[in-house]
Amino acid sequence: MTYDAIVLAGGAARRLGGADKPALQVGGRALIDRVLDACADATTTVVVGGRRPTARPVRWTREDPPGAGPVAALDAGLRQTTAELVLVLSADLPFLDRATVHALLHAPAPAGDGALLRDPAGRDQPLVAAYRSEPLRRELALLATEHGSLSGLPLRALTAELDLAKVTDTAPLASFDCDTWDDLAAARARIREHGSVLDQWITAVKTELGIDLAVDTKTLLDLARDAAHGVARPAAPLTTFLVGYAAAQAEATGTDPATAVAEASRKAADLALRWAAEAEAEAEQNGSG
Repeated sequence: MTYDAIVLAGGAARRLGGADKPALQVGGRALIDRVLDACADATTTVVVGGRRPTARPVRWTREDPPGAGPVAALDAGLRQTTAELVLVLSADLPFLDRATVHALLHAPAPAGDGALLRDPAGRDQPLVAAYRSEPLRRELALLATEHGSLSGLPLRALTAELDLAKVTDTAPLASFDCDTWDDLAAARARIREHGSVLDQWITAVKTELGIDLAVDTKTLLDLARDAAHGVARPAAPLTTFLVGYAAAQAEATGTDPATAVAEASRKAADLALRWAAEAEAEAEQNGSG
């Protein structure tokens, strides 16, 4: 689905003492980069706020005047887009994922004006939403005419006039935002929880290395276990590295990357099991002798 993305990154962050909130890190990655990763397939990505380093190229703009609030910022971002559908996100969503983004993009009814995320507490999140650009431009123009300016207007003044579908949080904490230092600490703690730390780490590494590949974590962990048990502990990381290298070579010949990883993992795991079986057989023979 073709869409443009607008990321609002110009708030004052008063509850964070004026810190540069989008640049704060969770899991070793800036909040804004986490949000940009969730909308990586946008045709155009516009960030409304002060320029800062980002993991991928974006188009920058500012609301006029700076600090005029989210409605003015949204209007400034919208002026830089051309798609019929625009995704609007705040820059402080550490757990937003692509599945949630795609759910929002596909949710608007044919005659509707868009869709926004509804968090587990039942609160609507207008800065985690997909809007049709034409009704959004219309309502922004009407608000500007009515109030003389968009400066300082609350988002509900805009969304109240739009027909928006509601999407229930599709992933744990997708709508969680970091408004305070306690929020940031909670996000950093959650990302290291036992049930999610591996997935979070793999996602971070893939992003850092520029790899877009579905990783079968269980298969790789099973391979590492077999190599460590059947050969030697240092064999585990070296074997998984060689699997990755072999998969890259296979991809260069036109093989699907996920298939290449699975096949290389299978071959290496079979070898590790044969190696272990041979060692066990030799140990039994020496013991019986």
